[in-house]
Amino acid sequence: MTTAAKKTSNRHGYKAGEHIVYPAHGVGQIVSIEEQEIAGHKLELFVITFAKDKMTLRVPVTKITNVGMRKLAETDLMEKALTTLTGRARVKRTMWSRRAQEYEAKINSGDLIAIAEVVRDLHRADTQPEQSYSERQLYEAALDRMARELAAVENLRDQEAVKKIEAALAKGPKRGARAADDEAEGEGEAEASGDEAEAA
Repeated sequence: MTTAAKKTSNRHGYKAGEHIVYPAHGVGQIVSIEEQEIAGHKLELFVITFAKDKMTLRVPVTKITNVGMRKLAETDLMEKALTTLTGRARVKRTMWSRRAQEYEAKINSGDLIAIAEVVRDLHRADTQPEQSYSERQLYEAALDRMARELAAVENLRDQEAVKKIEAALAKGPKRGARAADDEAEGEGEAEASGDEAEAA
């Protein structure tokens, strides 16, 4: 029989109420740290909720390193991730199924820079060919992970975080120099508004 013995508020540098990143599910919030007795053994658990997925996980305190749970990115790491979005897309010339596996592994790694690379590599400007269904799914999964962490770090709404990410993507080389875009019959503005319409 499982009984909750008591609740504590701080363990391993994590505290109740804090937002964290759980690689397999993205940003969650520690709602409590419980001590339970299971078959005569005391076990401390982080109770983590993922509001968007309407899910609650109980993770043993001793397992957090194994599962890769981490604190939210520091501001400088978030800036580095946003800068990654402005780089040139790197797409390997391998079969899509293999690339899709690599992208999925990056998304589920919990590594913010790796997730930003997926967003950058799968992003399509309005002037580029449409994504396939599976590409779009992976792109949206990576975008969602990154946006939720950015929103938690900078205290933004999810939609504001998405717009900030799309603004960084708009600076990338695929769209040409931003100044040139602005001069060329306002193309830059047309592309940006297209992105916002799609995100809305």
